[in-house]
Amino acid sequence: MSKINSRDQQSGESKSDSRRDFLKQSAVLTGAVLTPSIALKAAEAQWDEKLAEALEKIPLKLEVNGVSKSLMVEPRVTLLDLLREQLNLTGTKKGCDYGQCGACTVHVNGTRVLSCLTLAVMQDGRKVTTIEGLAEGDQLHPMQEAFLKHDGFQCGYCTPGQIMSAIACIREGHADSEEEIREYMSGNICRCGAYPNIVNAIVEVKKGGKKV
Repeated sequence: MSKINSRDQQSGESKSDSRRDFLKQSAVLTGAVLTPSIALKAAEAQWDEKLAEALEKIPLKLEVNGVSKSLMVEPRVTLLDLLREQLNLTGTKKGCDYGQCGACTVHVNGTRVLSCLTLAVMQDGRKVTTIEGLAEGDQLHPMQEAFLKHDGFQCGYCTPGQIMSAIACIREGHADSEEEIREYMSGNICRCGAYPNIVNAIVEVKKGGKKV
């Protein structure tokens, strides 16, 4: 009888030891899964450092509407956001933010660009003209006057981009016919449908021979 009890006791102790070993192993495995390794922590630290360096502001010099600007910007900032949020030039509109509507069109060194797709840091040392820079005091630009005369807008949201593209259209030599104007203005969307009036405004400025 004592031998049976001894076996049972040994068996119980063996099961208890096995259970303890299993629990220890489970705890170790759980800890390994839930706790990042030293190597992983190091990699994360390096990534955070690289990200911080990438987003560190860098100096930028621009001439905006004839005024020199010395700025500090993050490399990821678009020209559109720089104009609107840092320089408070909100005439340039953010429409689709994907370069498909033309509402954000500005001139860089006289050439039209989509400012939502253009990084500000890439324009270092260049001349940027926005809708606010067209008029000379109270004297509107000829294209602005033509848009008013021909009702080349309705809600007005796309109008700044339309005017900037219209000026570029003439400068580029793509305003010799109504068909050509429509083709080279097709990147600017007017959801109100003022297209015929916009074309008429461009035709008038082109025929008038005024410097744009």
